[in-house]
Amino acid sequence: MLRFKVNGKERQVDVEEDTPLLWVLRDNLGLPGTKFGCGVSECGACTVHVDGEAVRSCSFPVSDAAGKNITTIEGLDPESKHPLQEAWVKHEVPQCGYCQSGMIMSAAALLKENPSPTDEQINEEVTNVCRCGTYSRVRAAIHTAAGNEKGGA
Repeated sequence: MLRFKVNGKERQVDVEEDTPLLWVLRDNLGLPGTKFGCGVSECGACTVHVDGEAVRSCSFPVSDAAGKNITTIEGLDPESKHPLQEAWVKHEVPQCGYCQSGMIMSAAALLKENPSPTDEQINEEVTNVCRCGTYSRVRAAIHTAAGNEKGGA
């Protein structure tokens, strides 16, 4: 049995240690907000926080999560009122929406480390792929969540 906290709750699972954390969250724990995109840690749709760090869960073995705190999009704010979630709505960021949970989780990790990032820092740190191409809206929403309206769009 592997034990860890997910969104503040103690959880345990009996799975192969090399099972990607993504599939444990979705299939074993019933948390569908974390999405599968590419399976090779490139697109970022599967981004979650492990002990506060953004990780791509599609290639993160569940054994590496043992004893750690995991936060998914469902746990970022139970009422979906995290400043980033509200800014996403304000700036109408999503079109199809598929990548948005991973994008928000990457942005949340960025803002935790850098509460007032520049556009260049956002571009360097939030490397998630959005097929709809809403990157200017993403930057604007991150600036809004940071309390800095310079983001435009």
